Amino acid sequence: MKIFAPKETDPAETRASLDPAAVKKLVSLGAEVIIESCIGEHCDHPDLAYTAAGATITTDRSGALGSADLITRVRKPSLDEISLLKAGAIHISFLDPFNQMDLITRFAGQKVSAISLEMIPRTTLAQKMDAISSQANLSGYVAVIVAANSMNTIFPMMMTPAGTISPTKVFVLGIGVAGLQAIATAKRLGARVTAFDVRPEALEQAESLGAKALRVDLGETGATDQGYAKELTPEQLEKQIKAQAKVCAQSDIVITTAKVFGRKPPILIKKDVVDSMQYGSVIVDLAAENGGNVEGIISGKETVTANGVKLIGLANFEGRVSKHATQVLAANFSNMIEHFWDKEAAVFKINPADEILKGCLITHDGAIVHERFKS
Repeated sequence: MKIFAPKETDPAETRASLDPAAVKKLVSLGAEVIIESCIGEHCDHPDLAYTAAGATITTDRSGALGSADLITRVRKPSLDEISLLKAGAIHISFLDPFNQMDLITRFAGQKVSAISLEMIPRTTLAQKMDAISSQANLSGYVAVIVAANSMNTIFPMMMTPAGTISPTKVFVLGIGVAGLQAIATAKRLGARVTAFDVRPEALEQAESLGAKALRVDLGETGATDQGYAKELTPEQLEKQIKAQAKVCAQSDIVITTAKVFGRKPPILIKKDVVDSMQYGSVIVDLAAENGGNVEGIISGKETVTANGVKLIGLANFEGRVSKHATQVLAANFSNMIEHFWDKEAAVFKINPADEILKGCLITHDGAIVHERFKS
């Protein structure tokens, strides 16, 4: 089976879908692995490292796409590149399927089996291939480091002959994988951390890391079958925003991580709350790339408000630690391929009835097969 990993075309993308360690693993399974030249130039993996692991390097992107049995990539492909894929090929990447019906339709028309990394079930069996979690873990870490570098203060409390320096106050909104890592990182740096989530169990996890939990009675809340927080009603959201406003005004750093799967993120911090924050404070919005949790945030940029609050809406936070982001993402890819690998035939075997594939296989055999997207 021929596996091809093309170089990412988005200029903001620094990650690669495969690293040399993943290539070595796939070659040991019996796969022929082809890597587009310079795929690892932004994540510290030269072409020589890939060839040493057993891959073949190519500069013929179109030819490799057309002949590959399986394609791994980070971002979704263009419609034109889908047209290059042969019938029966398997394509694995982040696809943003809820917002990309044209893409899904093109995959089906091309008779390509498209697997969406976002849709991998959050189960124990699928944990080793859960790319959303592996990348969110790193983005939570990076959010704190970016915030620290943007501050003109230090994180820990220091008692000196010249006086006491108070610890930085960090407020984390959303206690998923990214939020928990943000809490842990901020605590390690010596900050005083407060955290909020609509899920009671998430607040308990935050407290286990040493954070103070902000508890707001919102009535019935919970999580989706994918493990994400359920979307709040307008009334619940307004109550949450009011409770958060006081904490934001007292915080030096606010980190928002709230994403609603398949939808635009909710606005959790409005302009009046930003205006109430102290001069020099920082807000890092991990949802900025999809619309943001903060009113006035600009995706891909850092801005400063009239009252001196820095709004950081950078895209691809995990890509700022591209070597490690690629390491864990490539492991997700190779683990998935190994899980569905038929050792005797040396191929990736698709069984649409498999409990993992039922969650993430979007198109197969010329049709849209995922229940959420059939209609």
